[in-house]
Amino acid sequence: MTPAGRHYGLDWLRIAAFTLLIPYHVALAFSPWHWIVSSGHVYPALVAPMAALTPWRLGLLFAVSGYAGAMLFARAGDATAFAGERSRRLLIPLAFAMVAVVPLEMWVRVREAGYARDYLHFRLFDAWTSGTHWGVKFPSWEHLWFLVYLWAYTMIVAGLTASRRALAWLDRAATCLAVGHRLLWAPMAATVAARLALLFVIPERQGLFRDWAGHSQFLTLFVLGFLIARHPPLWRALHRCWRPAALLALLGGGAAIAVEVAYPGTAVPPHALMAVSRAGRSVMAWGMVVTLFHLADAHANRDHRWRRSLGQAVFPAYIVHHPAIVLATWCTLPLALAPGVQAAVILTATIAACGATVALARLVPIFGILVGVAAPIKRQGGTAPAIC
Repeated sequence: MTPAGRHYGLDWLRIAAFTLLIPYHVALAFSPWHWIVSSGHVYPALVAPMAALTPWRLGLLFAVSGYAGAMLFARAGDATAFAGERSRRLLIPLAFAMVAVVPLEMWVRVREAGYARDYLHFRLFDAWTSGTHWGVKFPSWEHLWFLVYLWAYTMIVAGLTASRRALAWLDRAATCLAVGHRLLWAPMAATVAARLALLFVIPERQGLFRDWAGHSQFLTLFVLGFLIARHPPLWRALHRCWRPAALLALLGGGAAIAVEVAYPGTAVPPHALMAVSRAGRSVMAWGMVVTLFHLADAHANRDHRWRRSLGQAVFPAYIVHHPAIVLATWCTLPLALAPGVQAAVILTATIAACGATVALARLVPIFGILVGVAAPIKRQGGTAPAIC
């Protein structure tokens, strides 16, 4: 841990997790799963590796975000300052992206559904409607749902930290989890139970006020990351638990992958297998978080001259990568490219868009604020990234 409380290993985890987003979303255009736009080439072989990433990649980010939130809360000094700072760092880029970036992706969506007008007309007249039009719901967060969830979880934790009684309860829970292997099995049992309890009762769908299955997993991991930052004994518990955590992650992931491979695309498995798949995902999610936190602390908690630059690039790249992939995929459809060439073109165009956005954010400070690049970082410690 640095004097300012920064954990470089978790910085590297955050960078690596967001790096996976680009190839993952490119692969979605070639997979049997339904996505915004299809490349025209479907490869069932992609299901297994993608199903191996799906259960834990976002859970890891929420856990890292919870950890960073605890560090920021300690620096802010009180819940009000903490909530204000996080709102500024998350909501300004969210508002900018909703106006400047999301309409491009929505235009591709409606074009796929039969909309005939060009982008300029759509942006001026049709992008700001509400309700369902051309089979697409307006308005839409699109990939920015992660920011909305992260802000909501941060406000929940800020509310808890404003109450001494609630904060003391969290501290007691952390003390309890630090004993033996409770940090492994207790969160795993809680997330599995919550997922299965909701599985056949509430539909699984995104939305801040309707994604209860997602909240039962992501909010739990966010709070656990917050507790790990506040209580150093939990690090020792992580190091004790990582081997069984890795084994359980392998077993849970194997079950989830087997179901996805057996029922690819829109195929619906029987209820029993669906329950096995959801339980396996929850087991894998927490098992991977424990394992990766251990590896980050034991082997990657060191600085490098590229860490700061890569860390600052994450937020603007996150904002633009998704619409870049959607637009690049849609634009390559009339070209009838070979699958490998098409994937290379989409990947290259997306990386170029991300690189250009990051470069502009560094050159123009106001634009940097709009896409989430922090103010200049002091050499010791520094500020935490907005998506963190």
